[in-house]
Formats: sequence, structure tokens, C-alpha cells
Amino acid sequence: MALKGRSIFILGTTKFDGPYESTTYTLAKYLARENLVYYIENPYTWKDYLREKGSDSFMRRKAYFNPSSSGLLESGIPGLKIVITPPLLSINFLPEGFIYRQLLRINESIIVKRIKKVLSHEKISDFVYINSFNFHYPNIADHINPALAVYHCVDPLVLPFDKKHGLTSEPLVIEKSDLVICTSRMLYTEKKKLKSASYFIPNAADISHSSKALDENLAVADKIAVLPKPVIGYFGNIERRMDFELLKEVIEKNPEKSFAFVGPLSAEFIPAWFYQCPNVHLTGRVPYEEMPAIIKGFDIAMIPFKKDDVSRTIFPLKLFEYLGAGKPVLATDFNPDLEEFTVDTVRYCGNAETFTRALNEELADNSQERISRRLQVAGDNTWDNRLNSFSELLEKGLRDKFAETWR
Repeated sequence: MALKGRSIFILGTTKFDGPYESTTYTLAKYLARENLVYYIENPYTWKDYLREKGSDSFMRRKAYFNPSSSGLLESGIPGLKIVITPPLLSINFLPEGFIYRQLLRINESIIVKRIKKVLSHEKISDFVYINSFNFHYPNIADHINPALAVYHCVDPLVLPFDKKHGLTSEPLVIEKSDLVICTSRMLYTEKKKLKSASYFIPNAADISHSSKALDENLAVADKIAVLPKPVIGYFGNIERRMDFELLKEVIEKNPEKSFAFVGPLSAEFIPAWFYQCPNVHLTGRVPYEEMPAIIKGFDIAMIPFKKDDVSRTIFPLKLFEYLGAGKPVLATDFNPDLEEFTVDTVRYCGNAETFTRALNEELADNSQERISRRLQVAGDNTWDNRLNSFSELLEKGLRDKFAETWR
């Protein structure tokens, strides 16, 4: 049975009005269908405040930064309200240790005070609290007394910014949570050692958006339409996860094909040759709204991630978005768990030779039957299905905890 009629507070890692869909905010929107959800977006620090001052994003939040404000901002989505906190101290630059932890207590007290203000304003006494991968603030649950405390583990700690204090803070969040829910089996295996009540619920996709690519009347985006066919495309961040060594070999072996990379570039991870290949086309960041028109122009969609301990935990949303657009999908074999969920619709390749062979085979055989099969698999991996399981797990967690207190 799914959770219904509850108040839920979610401390997230992303802004509610960010340019891209995120697991954290998607979770909030889904749970708001049957519950009243308060999404505490990742708090501004004073550094953020000064950097963003005057921007549209800043002006949208400005009135709610005031400590006297309730902090409640309407999302425009029934059942979902946004909670804005006053700015916090910028402390991540400090080394891990006593001073950092003392200043962290001040930041957490600001968040707690805002939550308690909302609880009072909304007359809420019984609620679920979910820390959705915002391990930077591990002690919030200690001070707000939720009926159920949950840690939603979305990714491994990879970036230096996250690892600096996260290696200490994340185990604290796990320790203080009643449930831990992970988006990959490898993360689940790791967290299970720290919390027996750990579960695996993988990511999914909102294919209602990517499936717009199937509309015959939708024009292919100009940036893709001008490229020589066939177009082998990637939609997303071009950064450290990419297997540039494999890509170099594949791209050089297929000079007659256009390789389109649509998304922001993390220059520090990108080799010089990538900018110099005549059949590599870089569009830069594109609004998420344009994604269907971009993908429609792909003859094949790809996910060329490196095979390492980090990628082993990734369950990419774009995988099911590609399938929801009916496109053939090629991926490196970076996460063997994916095959269980994509069944026979995605080709997983271990090297440049098998990648090239799969490219040519997929281009030669893209029947309507295969398109229909991709759409079926995408339909089995929607947020509706995944987050219904998430909601059921929350309800079970509440029942089990309630039964435990009365034993």
C-alpha cells in the first residue's frame, strides 16, 4: 500500500526551478500526488547569495530569505510547497574537524528553525522526513522528531567538494535514518553494511517528455538537422564519466558518421582531440524542453560512460528517455545491473570494436517491431512505477516502526 495523506518534508540537493529534471525534485512531485510535500531546496549560502544576487532565481526567493518569513513558496503543483531557508554560512572550504562541525551546527540550526516554523504555520505534528542526498546536513532529523527518517542515496561521493566532509557526514545520516533507499545495487550493497534497513529502488524516467520525439509533426532541432546523416547522439553533461579513450577509437573508425554531443562541457575532463575531430559536433547546453526535438534527430542514441567503480553505481535517466523516444540505444557496459531492466533493447559494448559493430547493425535494422519493444520497456521503467514502490516502502517503514514502539 502506497503512502497517502501524510505530510512529508524533503531536504533536496537541487533547486525546484533548475534547468534539468532531477531525481530529488521528481520524488517530491510524485509524492505530492497523494500527500502534502514540503520541498526544502538546497539552501543558499552567503557565497551563493552574493553570486546570484539580482538574477531571476535570486529575485524569486529574495522575500523568503528573511528570517521572519514563513519560507513557504507556492510551486504551482497541487500538494507541493517549496521551503526556502535564510542563507547559511559558507563553510565547505574549512578542513574537516572541530571548527567545521561547530559551524555546521549553526547552519543546521537555521534549517531546523525554518522547518519548525513551517510545522507551526501549517499545524503539522506528524510527518515523514527524507534527506534526498543532501548529506551535507546530517543532523536535521535529530531536532525535528519525524515519524520516519529516510536517507535517499542517489550517487556515490565522487567530487572533491562532496567528499571533503561527506565521507564523515554521510555515515551520520545513515546512522540517524530509519530507512536508506539507494538508486543502484552497488550503493545498496555498500549502505547495507551500515544500515540493515537499506533498499534498492533504481531511477527511471519521465518518458511523457522524451516520447514527444515520436510526433510526426515535431521538427528536428536545427542544431541536429544540419548534421550529415547518420547522427549518433548523446544528450547530457560531457564530463568525467565519458569514456574518451573508447570514443576516440570509435569516432576515428566511423568518419562518415556525425557524433553529436548535446550538453554542457566540463572542460577540465575533456581531451584536446575531442574539439578537433571533424565529425564531432558540440552544441553546448540546450534547454530540457528542447530534448525531444534533439533526440528525434538521432539515428542512434548512446551512453559512452567509463567502466569504473563510480559508473558502476549509475542508473542514468537518459537511458529510458532514449527508449521512450523509440531510439536504438548503445551503451558501454559500465553498469551490469542495467541489463536486467532494459531486457533485450539496449546493446552494451565492452570495447570500440563491439561498439562500432553494434552501430552498424543497429543502423541496418530499426524495424517498427523493435521500436515498439523499446517503448514497452521504457513504459515499464517510468517514475510512476518506481516511485510507487518508493511510496510503498515509506508506508511499510511507518507501519514497522509503529509496531516496534508498541511491542
